[in-house]
Amino acid sequence: MQTSAATLVIVPTFNERENIGSIVDRALRAAPRVHVLIVDDGSPDGTGEVADRMSSADARIHVLHRTEKNGLGAAYRAGFAWGMSRGYELLIEMDADGSHPPERLPAMIAAVTDDETGTIAGSIGSRWVPGGSVVDWPWTRRFISRGGSWYARTMLGLPTRDVTAGFRVYRSAALVEIDIAAVESRGYCFQIDLTRRIYAAGFHLREVPIEFHEREKGESKMSSRIVGEAMLRVTVWGLRRIFSRR
Repeated sequence: MQTSAATLVIVPTFNERENIGSIVDRALRAAPRVHVLIVDDGSPDGTGEVADRMSSADARIHVLHRTEKNGLGAAYRAGFAWGMSRGYELLIEMDADGSHPPERLPAMIAAVTDDETGTIAGSIGSRWVPGGSVVDWPWTRRFISRGGSWYARTMLGLPTRDVTAGFRVYRSAALVEIDIAAVESRGYCFQIDLTRRIYAAGFHLREVPIEFHEREKGESKMSSRIVGEAMLRVTVWGLRRIFSRR
């Protein structure tokens, strides 16, 4: 299947100067007809300037400059709004650090566009379904990641195996349906929040196996504050769900 320019890959960046060129090049080689939007949160390392040069050299690449680092969720909401205002039908979340393999873009897009039921709102590049994997992770990190996904899907009653996954394809129409502008989650909890809202609206998500790689350059943006936000919000949402059924 060949993708079209109705598809926008959104790549949030903060200090990803060393990675952004490679990841965008891989994305455009894997799916030559998609467009890419780099959402830079005022990176002091010059990522925004690198992105501007890339955009000048390739009409498929666009840049959205933001003045402050305000969380992953806010960056994606800004990217979604940019894409929806320009008529893109599919909006894709992808990290800049190389952990999400762009070579899986065609399969992830097909998982959405090949839907004949009208209920598939998007797809997830999943580490925790058959065929999925992670590379160079110690057992402790595997345990935390899988445990976090188990806790979230159990508390929220979700069928998705990799609830915290950040490599995703969404239909713009589904994001409008769930009122994406009202989502307040800032960190990686943003992914869990969208998942629960998608299912609450009567849609479904398909999981496509990927091989997840740890970043080789730059510093991880994960922190205890981000994990804490996710645990707190999931617990609150889960308890509301449990008590609302009594």
